[in-house]
Amino acid sequence: IDDIKSAVEKVCPGVVSCADILAVTARDSVVILGEPNWDDVKLGRRGARTTSQASANSSIPPPTSNLNRLISSFSVVGLSTKDMLALSGAHTIGQARCTSFRGRRFNETNNLDSSLTKTRQNNCPKNLGSGDDNLAPLDLQTPTYLDNHYFINLVSKKGLLHSDQQLFNGGSADSTVKSYSDNPSSFATDLVTAMIKMGDIRPLTGSKGEIRKNCKRIN
Repeated sequence: IDDIKSAVEKVCPGVVSCADILAVTARDSVVILGEPNWDDVKLGRRGARTTSQASANSSIPPPTSNLNRLISSFSVVGLSTKDMLALSGAHTIGQARCTSFRGRRFNETNNLDSSLTKTRQNNCPKNLGSGDDNLAPLDLQTPTYLDNHYFINLVSKKGLLHSDQQLFNGGSADSTVKSYSDNPSSFATDLVTAMIKMGDIRPLTGSKGEIRKNCKRIN
């Protein structure tokens, strides 16, 4: 992001915001990682003049969340249950710290495939403080490709995080998760819709906020 901002500022200083750069790179990252392109990335956002790490962290559902909390957290910002499920599919890439999935590995048995437990036994010990920062891929099958394997894993009880497996655990989201696991094009379509909606959540435009010279700090 910093490299992009620096290059853009050299050519067009004070015009393109960090917020817009994030929106475009989010789209481009999805495409690079294997999912479809979409043209209508809305531009004209501006950056906030204040930031709060605590506020940002409190807005993100923790990995201990149940389905109701996940639905509620997304609903507060205008995203539907289907949006939440499609966006959760981004967990087909990336990694999680042992502290995020230790509880699931050792305390959940009825909805956890035993092979996942064996796979994770070496890098996530039971004792707190031992291997806390060790990483594991959220999707063991295709950890660097954005596809529907996340949902295939959930149907097979191989969700790494507690909050992941809650999406397929005998609840109201089961049918959509199963649909995404069987139909990758359905997931791709809904992911694009949800990404566009997420980009419309309370953007600063017009004279609100600012166009930062450096994305790390306010002007």
